Amino acid sequence: MILFSVLADDHIILSANRSSAAEFTFYVGTYTYGKSEGIYICSMDTISGAIHLKGVKKDVTNPSFLTIDHNNRFLYAVNEIYETEGKSGGSVSAFRINQKTDTLEFLNKQPSAGAAPCHLSIDKNDRFVLVSNYTSGNVAILPVLENGSLGAPIEVVQHEGSSITPKRQQGPHAHSTTLDTSNHYAYVADLGIDKVMIYKFDNKFGKLCPSDKPFIQVAPGAGPRHFVFHLDGKKAYLINELNSTLTAFDYDAKTGDLSETQSISTLPSDFTGENACADLHISSSGRYVYGSNRGHDSIVVFAVDESNGELSVIQHQSSLGKTPRTFAIDPTGRFLLVANQNSDTIVVFAIDSQTGKLSFIGYELKIPTPVCVRFKLPHA
Repeated sequence: MILFSVLADDHIILSANRSSAAEFTFYVGTYTYGKSEGIYICSMDTISGAIHLKGVKKDVTNPSFLTIDHNNRFLYAVNEIYETEGKSGGSVSAFRINQKTDTLEFLNKQPSAGAAPCHLSIDKNDRFVLVSNYTSGNVAILPVLENGSLGAPIEVVQHEGSSITPKRQQGPHAHSTTLDTSNHYAYVADLGIDKVMIYKFDNKFGKLCPSDKPFIQVAPGAGPRHFVFHLDGKKAYLINELNSTLTAFDYDAKTGDLSETQSISTLPSDFTGENACADLHISSSGRYVYGSNRGHDSIVVFAVDESNGELSVIQHQSSLGKTPRTFAIDPTGRFLLVANQNSDTIVVFAIDSQTGKLSFIGYELKIPTPVCVRFKLPHA
């Protein structure tokens, strides 16, 4: 038996009766310029944390980031490329999830309205997919049609500007788009201009317009990458790729405004090598924040002070591989799976519910060039 408790929108935590095992399905997005064949379909045992390969959806080009609709019916993948069918720009592919086998049926593909799409999210009503195009520095919105396929882009917002880091910040580079829980504001972390752009999101027509406070500036050279909201609805966090920091904000749900409260390094004080941060997630309890370090090749664990929200580093856990890209916390909140892009592995860590710290439990899966791990969430 599996018991469900819903903590907040999109955050479902389960407790498993240990007398019976259950499995969760997860999908792995990859780069296909090497040995990878596409999107890998995997399972995880909710009791032991063991992971297994179930199959692969082949002939999908560079599906480096994935998202799943809130009813587990459809999966969407960026095609992180620079040209699609002879035209400049990347694309987004739509798939139907077979409810019995979890295999993927290709539905259609649409242009992303920019080059090298690297992130996508779906709105709370499953009506629109928002795509961040890294190289072009813009965000596009694609409508979800009745059968789950995608329509052509109906909105494209272009960023402008630059910052101080040669090569990486000569222009805008939209790296992720995150919607708030009300489905009324969209936050775009732009690595190239050191800003989190804030938009009012029209969730009826799929339009974006600048918020009253249209952006928040972070430290020059920070390189914003991924952005998440805390479960309390009062805080938010941003991981910065270029200067290896995590920035904390107070969040005003009514106005959409952000106010920076803290910036803290993701690295040990004695580390002197090169590093680039990638992903971040919050524990199911809201007491811990996790981030990935590529170079130091670790997952950093922060504790959240419950009185004031201040972060403090409590662990640097080796990813046991090279270049940990994205990672995912499973729906039970008990395990964290890391995609080590340059060592071709998915590694499973147990999360200590009392301390938030990670420990390797012996499970690893070989998958070529893994980039994104996305769980199919169980229904409450």
